[in-house]
Amino acid sequence: MVNHTQALEVEKPSENYFAVTALTYTMFFMFAMTTDAVGEIIKIAKLDLNLTNTQASAFHWATMTAIALSGILFGYFADKFGRKNTIIFGLAIYGLASASFFLGSIFYLYLTLLFVSGLAIGIFKTAALALISDITTSTEGHTRTMNALEGFFGIGAIIGPLLVVSLHAKGVSWTYLYLFAAALCLAMIIWAAFTKFPETKKTSDEPVNLWQSFSLMGNKYAMGFSLAIALYVAAEVSIFVWLPSFLDGYSGGQLATWMATYAVIVFFVFRALGRFLGVWILKHVHWTKVMMVFSGIIFFCFALSAFFGQTVAAFAMPFSGLFMSMMYPTLNSKGISCFPKTQHGAVAGLILFFTAVSAAAIAPLMGVVADYFNGDMRYGFILATILASILFLGMIFNYFKDPAAAALQHADSTEYDL
Repeated sequence: MVNHTQALEVEKPSENYFAVTALTYTMFFMFAMTTDAVGEIIKIAKLDLNLTNTQASAFHWATMTAIALSGILFGYFADKFGRKNTIIFGLAIYGLASASFFLGSIFYLYLTLLFVSGLAIGIFKTAALALISDITTSTEGHTRTMNALEGFFGIGAIIGPLLVVSLHAKGVSWTYLYLFAAALCLAMIIWAAFTKFPETKKTSDEPVNLWQSFSLMGNKYAMGFSLAIALYVAAEVSIFVWLPSFLDGYSGGQLATWMATYAVIVFFVFRALGRFLGVWILKHVHWTKVMMVFSGIIFFCFALSAFFGQTVAAFAMPFSGLFMSMMYPTLNSKGISCFPKTQHGAVAGLILFFTAVSAAAIAPLMGVVADYFNGDMRYGFILATILASILFLGMIFNYFKDPAAAALQHADSTEYDL
């Protein structure tokens, strides 16, 4: 029988794996700096390279498309070749691609490097997510650790845009952000090479291969959580990719103007704070209720912003970050935890595939919609509001039906050391 008291204790990874845990947090911090700075980069690149909204959105979808392909094609690497080898391999590719941003200032060169970076992210991120399962002792602990992990991602998402804005203000190219990322990659490769990783418990003789990843598409838990995450990601991406453009040129009251200028950074601050807060909230409130309430508030913030304009959006959209914070890591954790640990790399890859497909699709689609209405990004946010409403309806269903309850209880009794 599952010991629920023990399952609800704050998750503390083994002291032996402190270095592994810290390495995982650093990886998420590092790639968040670059991927979540894309909104500020787009705002600069549109002027420097004379791009339309649709063309500029390629800075985002190139990375996201590659992450999607990598997640579904290479997600099983972590299960087949081991977490450590896969992480080092992915970091090496990412570091080389980041360092190569100084080869020139050509639009198609940037797109190529962003695509390669996305492939690398898919490789080391799925391995890192699988590694979380190896250092936690329950599905509840897994979820809280995932929220802490995404909290460090949130810190990177704050630092990245701040660096881009600061570099641009000083007349320095945004590509120096990638030089910093390359240096971090080198440090983490050395770190990983000399760090002991936990062994993954073998629970099945089923061969680990690419077919296993594709076969998960027929699983109701894998697809249910993947689709929910895809809807969430569409809402989140709309903010950090297009909110700077939506609020560009805004002038109102002093406070509103300040919020419009730093809206994405404030959003990321709220998102990071909320993810660390999630470790505490999920200890006291059932995750299905948290998902329902928070998705409702997110929908409300989007609806207000889309239909009442820039002044409301300058406050409501950053505020939504506090409630978006727990959505992705919680849904991701629950989706992964429905499966044996020996499949966690493949499951993480499948979920990452839908995450990236959604991110890759919504950014250019919002750009196309805005361009159709003479470049007015408010119409792009109306589209995002519709997607947020569907997510809210899905989380209402999840709260009342709790379809994953049996699978998660089974995982606690068979996959974790309770």
